[in-house]
Amino acid sequence: MRVVTTAQPLDVQPTPLALLLLGREADPKSERGVDCPGDLPAPSDPDLVERARAAKAALGDKVFVLGHHYQRDEVIEFADVTGDSFKLARDAAARPDAEYIVFCGVHFMAESADILTGDDQQVILPDLAAGCSMADMATAEQVAECWDVLTEAGVAEQVVPVSYMNSSADIKAFTGKHGGTICTSSNAKRALDWAFEQGEKVLFLPDQHLGRNTAVRDMGLSLDDCVVYNPHKPDGGLTAEQLRAAKMILWRGHCSVHGRFSLESVNDVRARIPGVNVLVHPECKHEVVAAADYVGSTEYIIKALEAAPRGSKWAIGTELNLVRRLANRFAAEDKEIVFLDKTVCFCSTMNRIDLPHLVWALESLAAGKVVNRIEVDDETESFAKVALERMLALP
Repeated sequence: MRVVTTAQPLDVQPTPLALLLLGREADPKSERGVDCPGDLPAPSDPDLVERARAAKAALGDKVFVLGHHYQRDEVIEFADVTGDSFKLARDAAARPDAEYIVFCGVHFMAESADILTGDDQQVILPDLAAGCSMADMATAEQVAECWDVLTEAGVAEQVVPVSYMNSSADIKAFTGKHGGTICTSSNAKRALDWAFEQGEKVLFLPDQHLGRNTAVRDMGLSLDDCVVYNPHKPDGGLTAEQLRAAKMILWRGHCSVHGRFSLESVNDVRARIPGVNVLVHPECKHEVVAAADYVGSTEYIIKALEAAPRGSKWAIGTELNLVRRLANRFAAEDKEIVFLDKTVCFCSTMNRIDLPHLVWALESLAAGKVVNRIEVDDETESFAKVALERMLALP
């Protein structure tokens, strides 16, 4: 029977999600970010650098500033340490005397830092709108529904969830509650090896590309062993038979930066720069990873370029701020380092952390006012920490 729906009356109120998408309301738990209160200094203020130095000096050892590799140079200048998301969270945990942790990164990173630091430490995100589109692609409600689908298909007891570090605290908590672990781009194979020792299947959240690349490239599974669960389709767009046959159930999520690189990008740069080495992040699409010469995390990329011989040529498939910084750093060694794609591509949410926001956060702290504190509730934190600690215990 054909079902006909009628138009809604004009007085029907829009849903909270619709209002959020329209920018009329805010969801504090969303990686999309929320409004950032306070009066920011003008970005054209010529005294911003001196103001940042003065505020940081006034705070002294009370503040510890973390800078992710993808941050702007103007922000990295004030970072006490730089690194990827998990390295920075561990660095924060290793500084228990720091009262304030100012995390120049994105929302899920600040959440992880709050989970791993002491109760007496306060984690600050200079701009609450610095979220992560990948982390937003898996909500707690969607993942709970997915687990129901797996249960109905009779496979849930065989499934071990493995969640990428680039996920919300809610997803990390779900992972911990269901016997799974967290992974980074550098230890994904170890995490999957562990998971397959615990069960027959893995639910990999939220980046399908890292999951697929690790399973196929590093572990010898086939593409046919992988299926993609789409949270926007009934039952994820999969049949019970597909779920029973699969070894890797990949969440339909991706990085908006790394997902832009294509096989055409690789072929083009090889044609333009003879002898170039193509080095990409494992969040890139499978065909890009398969065509690259080297694949690895941001830390791997940095170390590979440090060890590269003088005069070598490199095309890097990762965020532009890092690529440009590396190109400048190694120019004196005659290493030619270019961005893999012709199209400029910054991480737009990471770039929301700029000098005005950092100055505002530091000056507020120096004045005794805590702004933009990131706090994970106790229950979520406890289960998320279980999943993180499983990762830390990996061999």
